[in-house]
Amino acid sequence: MPATPEQLFAFFDQHGIEHATVVHKPLFTVEDGRDVWHSIPGLHCKNLFLKDRKDKIWLVVMPGDKRADLNKLEKRIGAPRFSFGKPELLLEVLKLTPGSVTPFALINDTDKRVTVVLDEEMLQSEKVNFHPLHNAASTTIRSADLLKFVKALSYEPVVVNCGE
Repeated sequence: MPATPEQLFAFFDQHGIEHATVVHKPLFTVEDGRDVWHSIPGLHCKNLFLKDRKDKIWLVVMPGDKRADLNKLEKRIGAPRFSFGKPELLLEVLKLTPGSVTPFALINDTDKRVTVVLDEEMLQSEKVNFHPLHNAASTTIRSADLLKFVKALSYEPVVVNCGE
């Protein structure tokens, strides 16, 4: 059974991760969020759920306004040819539907199938925002706490420039 936002927030509390959540209309894309983000402090981020040609699963987390260059990113992290993960795979691995992708869903990846890639520029921002397991809210945490969260779940993230 997938984690609920309440279970996610309890995990944050157990690990000393301060968080604030703002409820808003469902947002499916970065463009959808532009009229909501002005009222939420911090860097707004996007998440790419990818699969490589050898069926390895990747979650790329980066600033929402940064353009991802998947060809360059493949070379930087040594991944063979990326494609976007299908909705069925997203549901199977992270228990999410398209439009709700978030690093917080790593809490649902009990088999540790995902390799996490965090953009180095994003980690320089004081605060970052992600959906709390659904796309009708945004949760703000410190970028240092994003690293803390990922590591508390036993992932060792790859930190690189995810853009051009």
